[in-house]
Amino acid sequence: MSVLAAFGAVALGAAVAWFLRPSPSQTADGPIVFISIDTLRADRLPAYGYAGTSTPHIDRLVQDGVLFERAYSQSPQTLPSHTSIFSGRLPFEHGVRDNIGFTVREDQRLLQQALGERGFETGGFVSAYVLRTQTGFSRGFDHYDDELPAASPDLPLGQVQRRGEDTVAAAIRWLDGRPASKVFLFVHIYEPHRPYTPPPQFAGRIPYDGEVEYSDFIVGRLLDHLRAKDLYDAATIVLFADHGEGLGDHGEDEHGMFLYRETIQIPLVVKLPHARGGRRRVHDPVQQIDLMPTILDLAGVDGPDNLRGRSLRPALEGTGTLPEAGMYAESLSPRYHFGWSELYALGDARYRLIRAPRDELFDIVQDPAETTSLASERPQIRDAMRRALESMIAGAEVDAPSAVPDEDRQKLAALGYVGTQTGDALRVPGDELPDPKDRIDVLKQYKRATELAGERRFAEAADALRDLLRTDPQMTDVWVQLAGMYERLGRIEDAVEAYKGGIMSNPQNPSSLTGAAAGLLQLRRLDEARTHAELAAGVAPAAAHELLTRIAIDQDDPDAARRHARLAHEADPTVPSREMTEGVLLHKQRQYAAAISHFERARDIMAARTVKVPDVNYYLGDSLARLERYREAESAFAAELAVFPNNARAHAGRAMLYRATARDAESEAAIAELLRIGTPEARDLAAQLWTMFGELQKAAAIRNGGR
Repeated sequence: MSVLAAFGAVALGAAVAWFLRPSPSQTADGPIVFISIDTLRADRLPAYGYAGTSTPHIDRLVQDGVLFERAYSQSPQTLPSHTSIFSGRLPFEHGVRDNIGFTVREDQRLLQQALGERGFETGGFVSAYVLRTQTGFSRGFDHYDDELPAASPDLPLGQVQRRGEDTVAAAIRWLDGRPASKVFLFVHIYEPHRPYTPPPQFAGRIPYDGEVEYSDFIVGRLLDHLRAKDLYDAATIVLFADHGEGLGDHGEDEHGMFLYRETIQIPLVVKLPHARGGRRRVHDPVQQIDLMPTILDLAGVDGPDNLRGRSLRPALEGTGTLPEAGMYAESLSPRYHFGWSELYALGDARYRLIRAPRDELFDIVQDPAETTSLASERPQIRDAMRRALESMIAGAEVDAPSAVPDEDRQKLAALGYVGTQTGDALRVPGDELPDPKDRIDVLKQYKRATELAGERRFAEAADALRDLLRTDPQMTDVWVQLAGMYERLGRIEDAVEAYKGGIMSNPQNPSSLTGAAAGLLQLRRLDEARTHAELAAGVAPAAAHELLTRIAIDQDDPDAARRHARLAHEADPTVPSREMTEGVLLHKQRQYAAAISHFERARDIMAARTVKVPDVNYYLGDSLARLERYREAESAFAAELAVFPNNARAHAGRAMLYRATARDAESEAAIAELLRIGTPEARDLAAQLWTMFGELQKAAAIRNGGR
């Protein structure tokens, strides 16, 4: 009943918000600071009763602020949850439903835009690739720093990150350069996120807990700097997490799949100027979408109409109660990545319902760890909450990142993908799909396969992934992972077949389409490669046109190569496709001196990218080496291998350079690196090098399977 009553309280909530608008003396004119700690569980902080960690800086903030004991996330994924925080809207309203394949709509008004219009100077500093500028999340910030370390395309997204200490240092430099204190600063750190690798001084505990303590240390640097600059007292500071972490509870080690307490309940601390309301704890349930209307209320800024979120000001200042509201969360990852049912959740002060093919209902007062479902014992409550939930999401379909046009379906059929799903498959009712909680063993085996891959045990990882696909061939992500294992083993034909399996399960998946095209290009099946790349152009235009450029070069069609290079650059200006194309065309003609300037410009363009483009520095190094500019060439090869350590041609180029400069021991070590890679291409290059160097017995040994 309390959930249903929440929907009748909207008018009352609006009236309360009107009467509680800040007077000028209470307006938050000083710094407003948002601190987001990615993947931080509330119950791993002493402030929430945990004895296993020490977090003195967060504890001190709690003493000056208001702690919300039951704060909830809207999603167990970073981009959807942050979009909810900064828009005040639920995921099905703002349209960002997953970390991959979605961007913030241009018409979506965000918190930084509203504060900027009020005269605040705004700066954002993030540590994760999923919050990069290209997602649209940066829109409205005067300064947005998403500079991350260089990464290769095959590095998992979760591992593309910047150290929190570096992010905070950049934020401090920006803050010191602001002449006025009317600033909005957003700082996002990534440390509690897997892999858990805390520094030695925090490594004596459980690895996750060590990361939590390290996060506290990082946050402390920012808070101490605010104090040193005499900004802390007047500041409004909001510390929160985007979501939690499974840590094995309910069978999930990480996050992104389930909606149980461990991934959805988050820490939330708000410090008002001059510590108003400090040392208070609020037991009422609140959620991420409440933060935007709260800050706008405190800053005296008019917010967008029809926000579901409530201003938390009455609870912060102890001047009133909060209108009731349903605590909503969703996870579409099971549907998008595994073909299982999506999950939705709705909660109030007493109960939480998780809508699935088999619903779960938890009494979170009596059973806060959500260990026992009461769905069958309390059917009236379950049915009432399910009706309330379904009324919220009515008309909100499980949106695909993009649709498959009819022309592309015909091409897929011509390639033999007659059994593929279409966009219509996403409209299959979730209750007709597998329940994710019945697939926990599958999820664990999938995670085990990724761990084996991280240990470079690629053959074992491939075996584990194949076993999974025998039981369920519709898991697109598993097909893509299997293809990646085959690529690392040098089994390109098998990789192409695995990518085709991914296309069968989801013809819109950009990784499957571009992966198949790249593999077919390696196999010199150029017409088939071109068709797959053309299919990918609608969902991954930059990557697809870059592949089409390479195919055109190999087919000696420079006009087509230049056309596709232009389209790749238009889709993503950080892709150095045009300069690379001109350079490679000149390189093929052995005009190395002319090619160098194009490769150098391509390298400069690529500097703006986090995920780098392979072979830019290889071609630069090769061209320099052929002109006997060995020192510069060595530097270029080193730059290539720093990001792409398995680039066989770069190792071979370096081996030849060392031999040309009478550094035979280093040349032999470079050939050993080729053999370590172990792919057929790498072994063939190693044999060719020994043949060129007159070491015919070594070359023969490699060709016969030795080292």
